[in-house]
Parts: sequence; structure tokens; C-alpha cells
Amino acid sequence: MGAEIRTYNPTTMAKPLGLYRHVARAKASEYLHIAGQVSLNSSGELVGVGDFATQMHTIYANLRAALESAGASFGNVVKFTTYLTRKQDLDDYRQVREAIYADIYPDGNYPPNTLLIVSGLVNPDLLVEIEAVAAI
Repeated sequence: MGAEIRTYNPTTMAKPLGLYRHVARAKASEYLHIAGQVSLNSSGELVGVGDFATQMHTIYANLRAALESAGASFGNVVKFTTYLTRKQDLDDYRQVREAIYADIYPDGNYPPNTLLIVSGLVNPDLLVEIEAVAAI
């Protein structure tokens, strides 16, 4: 990949509340914007109705597929935006993301992430949606 990405936490800011950095600085020839991914398989079927962890794993598999389609990987991601539909899933979100990130970011170089709690998504069975921006 031709992108040069550096993530960091300025010393003048509070420590992040989770697995992310406050800032990502990217030098790239192009950016890849990935639409919000939900827990749909390649046939368009919802995976993991009522199962937050399964939905998260499916979403990250979809994000991986989108990145790989452009010759990129999670190492190219400079920003995630996450939408949860239920505040009660916040602890599960942190735990599942920690397990996923151990695999995709073993060096702990996490990109920035904005987390929002929203009133709903396009389908009421969807519990989470994640979009990404990557530098290539």
C-alpha cells in the first residue's frame, strides 16, 4: 500500500475512553470511503438476529471484504464511525471489539472511532452499523 498512516494521542488531551486514537494523520494517493456495514451476508440475509456479537463479527467480515476489494486492509483504515441502537450493548460492544481488534490490530495501532447511540437503523433487527474511511 502507498499510504503512510500515523495514529497518536496528543499529550494535551485525555486518554481515549476505548480502543482508538484521537488522531490519524494519513499521507495517501486516494481515500476509500466504505458505507456503513451491517450484519448482512453476501446473499443479503440478516445474520445474528438478537445476537450482538454475531452481528459485530459479520460487520467486520464485511468491512474486510470491502477493504480487500480495493487492495487494502484494516491497516489502511484512518477512521471508523460506529452506530449502536441500544445503550445496553455498550459493554458488549467494547468486549467484542477488543477481541476483534486483538486480531486485526495486534500492534495496538487503532484508528480513531466515533461512537453514536442512535434511535434505530434501516431494519429494527440491526443492532450496530460501522462505516470506515481508509487511505490507500
